[in-house]
Amino acid sequence: MIIWCASYPKSGNTWVRAIITSLLYSEDGIFNFDMLRKVSLFPKRFHFKDFTDDYSNLKKISQYWINAQEKINSDGKLTIFKTHNGNYNFLGKDFTNKNNTIGVIYVVRDPRNIISSIANHYKLNLKQSLNFLLDKKRFLFNQNDPNDFTEENIITLLGSWKTHYNSWKIASNSLIIRYEDLLLNTKLQINNLSLFLKKFTEFEVNDEKIQNILKTTSFEKLKKMEEKEGFEEASNLNIKFFNLGPKNNWKDVLNKNLSHSIEKNFNKEMKDLRYI
Repeated sequence: MIIWCASYPKSGNTWVRAIITSLLYSEDGIFNFDMLRKVSLFPKRFHFKDFTDDYSNLKKISQYWINAQEKINSDGKLTIFKTHNGNYNFLGKDFTNKNNTIGVIYVVRDPRNIISSIANHYKLNLKQSLNFLLDKKRFLFNQNDPNDFTEENIITLLGSWKTHYNSWKIASNSLIIRYEDLLLNTKLQINNLSLFLKKFTEFEVNDEKIQNILKTTSFEKLKKMEEKEGFEEASNLNIKFFNLGPKNNWKDVLNKNLSHSIEKNFNKEMKDLRYI
């Protein structure tokens, strides 16, 4: 069965995965980038190779979302996946269902801070980045490089920040983690993650392990690791994946028109999440 670690891009998913893998797959809580492979991405091309090779066709891929998950779950083991896909129904096809999913960890971040991270990651200006967040039909697929045959280059239905959050917040057996709460009290969120994961699997955790997780998964530590080793999940080697992190403050970046536009379009959701 699957536990999803779901988020809109640039919301802190990698940080949460670092904590999850340190809890589950290390005895001492000391993190390294290789551990992230334990919580890999869905969808990837090889998940669908038995069903279709039309990886840019959302109609085809969505048709086999459930089939791919059923195949993954056929071994009866617990699998944790990262995903940026919304928990949508597309043309009558659900992204997932209760027969394949037992839990959801949803990582969310103030969209006023996401906007500059999206701009940096996808090489957009702030206006284009705002349109990215507002686009209900937004999908992820590298159409610009005909030679991009990487496993990750498969169409992913993202949607807008608003529709994405709303699609996942209704999931049963879920834990919502705000990026801002991770910054404010990382230890508390590690404990929350630990309690949630213990519903589904057994692992040892103690104060020493938590202290090691705190030290080795901090933003500054991850940034130094990227500078030293590189980071294979970075979409562009010339753009740092771990860029500003906690130093990214929308008040220093956005003009009033942009911030008001975000607050107007996402008003209900931002109030729900205590951002406004």
